[in-house]
Amino acid sequence: MNLTKTLRKQGYDLIEGPIRNHNLLQLWLKTMFNDVELYYAHLQHAFTSSVVLYEIENQALRIDATTKDEYGFNIGISLLEDILDSLGLGEFKMSLEIVSGKKVSISYDHSITKEIPVGEIQNYLSNADFKHPNKALLKNANKNNILIISGILFAKNLVVEIETDFSIDSNFISDLTNLVDGKLNFSILSENSFKMVSKGKSFFPVAVKASRIDFYKGHFVNTDLVTDNRRFF
Repeated sequence: MNLTKTLRKQGYDLIEGPIRNHNLLQLWLKTMFNDVELYYAHLQHAFTSSVVLYEIENQALRIDATTKDEYGFNIGISLLEDILDSLGLGEFKMSLEIVSGKKVSISYDHSITKEIPVGEIQNYLSNADFKHPNKALLKNANKNNILIISGILFAKNLVVEIETDFSIDSNFISDLTNLVDGKLNFSILSENSFKMVSKGKSFFPVAVKASRIDFYKGHFVNTDLVTDNRRFF
């Protein structure tokens, strides 16, 4: 199964890059031609409302290592190094250990999905006011520049399979294990491929569901899902 397609069917996008500080109900700013950036750490830091929001677990979105994305070698290694950096393993450069190969498969295991139902968020905003007078917030709201995170997929393990263009032996696996000080598990899959699994002790964000908040002249109108058709994070 394809990981990206599976997530997009549920309105999620994989997080790209090494930054993984995503939390439910964060507000992010996305202006024309600019990268998305964190705007408010929580919805309640910007808006106040009498509506109480409750977190749920989406049982329908659970992925395992059989749901994966396959990449060409150089693209896969580039993505992998960003992910390892986000897991605190940035000093380990896979591109220095394997300079060429055939393909890289990336997946995750032991996942959970936390969400705030979008209807509840819409109800909250329909009854909301700004927490304080704020011209900049009003301007960005009216220009529909604000995104809100309504769901996050968390996982404990990163699972990577790498197909090389050389033979894999036990000495190579031992060298890799020593380089990461045992923080990753390596195993041989075939003569020219091996598997790498992170030793997950805590959950880390893998993908997010986000919507654009639609305001018109200071009034909340709607939310529009953005993460099912293009990447924002």
